[in-house]
Amino acid sequence: MKRLLLYLIMAFSAGNASAQLFPQRPTYVNYTEVGGLFGRVLSGPSTTQIVENKVSLTAQTFNGVQLTQRVAVGGLVGIDWYKSALLMPVGAGIRYDLIRSEQNVRLLAVVDGGYGFAWLHTNSTGYDLKGGWMINPGIALRVGKPSSSAFVMSLTYKRQTADVQKPIGGNDIQRDEARIYNRMAIRLGVSF
Repeated sequence: MKRLLLYLIMAFSAGNASAQLFPQRPTYVNYTEVGGLFGRVLSGPSTTQIVENKVSLTAQTFNGVQLTQRVAVGGLVGIDWYKSALLMPVGAGIRYDLIRSEQNVRLLAVVDGGYGFAWLHTNSTGYDLKGGWMINPGIALRVGKPSSSAFVMSLTYKRQTADVQKPIGGNDIQRDEARIYNRMAIRLGVSF
């Protein structure tokens, strides 16, 4: 009887301890941000390459659930407007609170991954743009009360691939490009 009572106490205490992992049911979160993609581009033949600084527009919205006080997971959709490509990244992301704090300022680790589609891009005659894989790790600062809306500033590295098939002209056999956009993204937005 004593052993049975001991097992029952252990079973109930284990159940109560596991219930503390998710103190409340998951709640909806949204991070909507707009900003710029900053990078450098090398172009031209290897003997006379030209280096140019590029700035592109980016906007993104992350919709998900707050699993714990520190972890949010969800899906994202955005728009990246490069000089010669308009890509729409669709993917998944994680937001992790790096410093456990009840303060109004939180430092977040951000990781997004997915695929950039060329659905909104209008091709020039003979050109065919196809999207590619995207990865977007970085950090963000969330300023506002933990349980209400907040202002968000993020600094991330964005790597986006795209393939372009160009029209053949003259003595060309093939004119395909495999583009890799490596950019620093600075975004401002809101969270709720």
